[in-house]
Amino acid sequence: MERKKFIKSLGLGVVAAPIFGASLNYDSKESSSNDCRMTPRETIGPFPLKSPADFVRANIVGDREGVPLIINLTVQNVIANCSALTDVYVDFWQCDAKGNYSEYSHQLDGNFRHKHFLRGRQTTDKQGNVSFISIFPGWYPGRAPHLHLEVLKKNGQSLLVTQIAFPDHISDTVYKNKYYKGKPHTKNRRDYEFSDSLSGNLVDTITGDNINGYRLHKIINVKA
Repeated sequence: MERKKFIKSLGLGVVAAPIFGASLNYDSKESSSNDCRMTPRETIGPFPLKSPADFVRANIVGDREGVPLIINLTVQNVIANCSALTDVYVDFWQCDAKGNYSEYSHQLDGNFRHKHFLRGRQTTDKQGNVSFISIFPGWYPGRAPHLHLEVLKKNGQSLLVTQIAFPDHISDTVYKNKYYKGKPHTKNRRDYEFSDSLSGNLVDTITGDNINGYRLHKIINVKA
């Protein structure tokens, strides 16, 4: 798809200027999500949603700049043979291309006009699916690139807090873009969150390039 059509289809505002490169594809053969095991629990990490009910939206870009990313998640219940888990919340948050999180003023890069970027909540449909329109996350010292999410029942009970990792070669390619800071200091295998659970944290599939953007899918297995 041409980049302009991709952006128009997403409803994105500000996104990155492209660099030219080959299309990249990644299909995990190791992910624990494919054999009905629990997705790894991880620490809630920095800056979870303060008031999730205020962020019910699929397009979470805000005014941030970066390479477009569509995030498709499927939530399954391991107690029910990994059948689709419907009508649960998925809270989602991430840093921007520079490694900053919103909602916490000391993390911002001087732009205090838009403090609600890159965080949102969606409810799983009958197939257990939710989607978010975002940008590829940046990185900050000590961590490999990652995304945060929490799955919750409607009564607020937390079913799982986890983080999603990207293949190193995908991140390295994205970070050639001018909106990013170059290759991250920390690779997945040396990241303290992923070092003992990487196969379960990695995206299941990711396709795309820096011209047209990326699309990922990840199965999230919880006990409900």
